[in-house]
Amino acid sequence: MTSVTQESAGNVSIPSSVTVKKLSELLSVPVASVITELMKNGILATINEEIDYDTAAIIASDLGFETSQAGEDIAEGALTLEGLNALLVEEQHSGKNLAPRPPIVTILGHVDHGKTTLLDTIRKANVAAGEAGGITQHISAYQVKKHKQLITFVDTPGHEAFSAMRKRGLSIADIAILVVAADDGVRPQTKEVIEYLKEHKLPVIVAINKIDKPEAKPERVKQELAEHGVLFEEWGGDTMCTEISAKNNINIDKLLDNILLLAEVEDFRADQKRDGLAVILESHLDPQKGPVATALVRTGTLKVGQDVTAGVAFGRIRHIEDFSGKTLEMAGPSVPATLYGFNAAPQTNDIVQVVGSKGLARLRSKEALLKDTAKSKVGRIQTEEEIEMKKLSILLKADVQGSLEAIDQILSSIHSEEIVLEMVGSGVGNITESDVRMAESASALIVGFNTIPTPVAKRMAENGHISIETYDIIYKLVEAIKEKLAALLPPEIVRTDFGRLSVLAIFKNGKHDMIVGGRVSEGKMIRGTLLEVMRDGEIVGKGRMQNLQQNKQNADEVNQGNECGVVFEGNIKIQSGDTLVCYKEEEKRRSL
Repeated sequence: MTSVTQESAGNVSIPSSVTVKKLSELLSVPVASVITELMKNGILATINEEIDYDTAAIIASDLGFETSQAGEDIAEGALTLEGLNALLVEEQHSGKNLAPRPPIVTILGHVDHGKTTLLDTIRKANVAAGEAGGITQHISAYQVKKHKQLITFVDTPGHEAFSAMRKRGLSIADIAILVVAADDGVRPQTKEVIEYLKEHKLPVIVAINKIDKPEAKPERVKQELAEHGVLFEEWGGDTMCTEISAKNNINIDKLLDNILLLAEVEDFRADQKRDGLAVILESHLDPQKGPVATALVRTGTLKVGQDVTAGVAFGRIRHIEDFSGKTLEMAGPSVPATLYGFNAAPQTNDIVQVVGSKGLARLRSKEALLKDTAKSKVGRIQTEEEIEMKKLSILLKADVQGSLEAIDQILSSIHSEEIVLEMVGSGVGNITESDVRMAESASALIVGFNTIPTPVAKRMAENGHISIETYDIIYKLVEAIKEKLAALLPPEIVRTDFGRLSVLAIFKNGKHDMIVGGRVSEGKMIRGTLLEVMRDGEIVGKGRMQNLQQNKQNADEVNQGNECGVVFEGNIKIQSGDTLVCYKEEEKRRSL
């Protein structure tokens, strides 16, 4: 945890999270005073419980202190993913200090076409069984060795909801493996990937999977791919094709050989001697280890002890692990590495950059921290149309940035002209007091994915009657949000017509009711239903049938061709020759 230091008599620097005891030490006031101030603000917290910066700042202010948050944000001029890619192109053109590096490969394909099974077979580990929902929900990276040469794989989800994450995987990959099932052929996500590959001119190898299935038709798949512009070498094109069975390990070695062959042709190189530049693939907050980031080194070398920035985070690398958990002293080009030592979890796509010192990292990050904090707390201005519409406000927290991005992408695709889904805030990590306060001010529901509220936040929410719902499967979360939105929609009125009565006589003409007689000309009349009065083809009034009689006996219904008496309740005066339409109306709950 970042240390808490007193900078002047009345100004203190506080990290993003601090215990009640540590805050009292910082302010040089008794713990009881801090706890009392917390209680005045409706917060019950014990001496060893952590509170977030916003809460600590409020308490410090109440006790007469000015506060500032320990520098925790983006360095000025931080490199973007696009900027990094441009830098790499420039590096290739310069030709200085370039040495061969392992190819970076991403495997893409339609859901259920065998992408995850292929990954499992290559790395000899079962991923799918350990994932809630049975789909790959986070990007990860690992390396395999073939003929004493390394190949780096970047894993991206195959489900249609994760298109943004797939494109990120493609943007950092050298080679794409397009998996197409031999028994299914080209599907929507297959077409999406093909278009992206064409646009970015990324080398591709097609892996036609499930060739051992009886219904497999690899030649038909090749024809479909050709129709979408993917031409194989045997057909005069330049795309390699490997027919495989990921499940039964058929031709997997041949696929790896093709990757190395293509990598040899493309000749991927990088400058190992420069300071490392890496892309954050994933990050999360570990309760014991603190912020943990998975990064892919694109060029240069990252070393233990270096001061680095990565978007909203900075720190000193105190530990590096490879994809298998083995400790590394350094990580070179194309190496996926887990980095420890950041002061906060970096965002996905942030670029890890080496800086001169931690002091420099803090200095360069301070201004952007204030901008980021302001941005997170100021929602966009609503249009007049949205103000008039019913809305569901939610605050979203997730375990890692990839999950947050995927959920936000799915929720943003929900459209309705009658209701609006308002995201009042989002972030990575546990649900804190600041989240509860923000939700309370915005009358929002707090939704967590693979994350829980802190004890203090939970008590605050209970006392403030703020709802917190947590989920461990993305699509259960999305379905729950959709149900809540659908509940805000006005119900659909479904009308069912039963029959018509031609009025022949008026037997009683009361103030609010009438007794009329007539013949059922169409369908049937049913007691207790609604009635519509028609005169000369126009609707002149409505009412309800209180009673129905046939041959002076009460009846539940009278069929076509029969005469009956009807007790009509309503304000319209029925006349001979009118037609009564018998119907019912039901409210039907709508869905999105």
